[in-house]
Amino acid sequence: MKVAKQDVDVQLEMPGVVMRQRLGFGDVSAYDGISGEYFTLAKGVDTTPLFQGLDGNLCQCPHWGYVLSGTITTTDASGSEETVREHDLFYWPPGHNVRVDDDAEIVMFSPQAEHSHVIEHMVAMVKG
Repeated sequence: MKVAKQDVDVQLEMPGVVMRQRLGFGDVSAYDGISGEYFTLAKGVDTTPLFQGLDGNLCQCPHWGYVLSGTITTTDASGSEETVREHDLFYWPPGHNVRVDDDAEIVMFSPQAEHSHVIEHMVAMVKG
């Protein structure tokens, strides 16, 4: 799920201040710790080969985040694609791959144990 900045409800607006809030953007009560993550990604990065061997060959960790710059497309198990761009909020549910369409920087929040497992798997895949 993605939400463009202009589609996040304005809760307060006054000189020098615009506060926007999106309610119901996800529930993390089923997870223990949350990690804050900052990713810098080059155009052409594709996680498909790095996720080989994970359940369904997909990242099974949910992520909530914000696109600082660039364009990223996720693909789920059914082949459905969604593209996020600069200033979009996003939620990527479990079961996705990521392709970077334009150099990107994102901030993400992920369940710590689940995403650490995925990151360790990717590191192992790169080291071969």
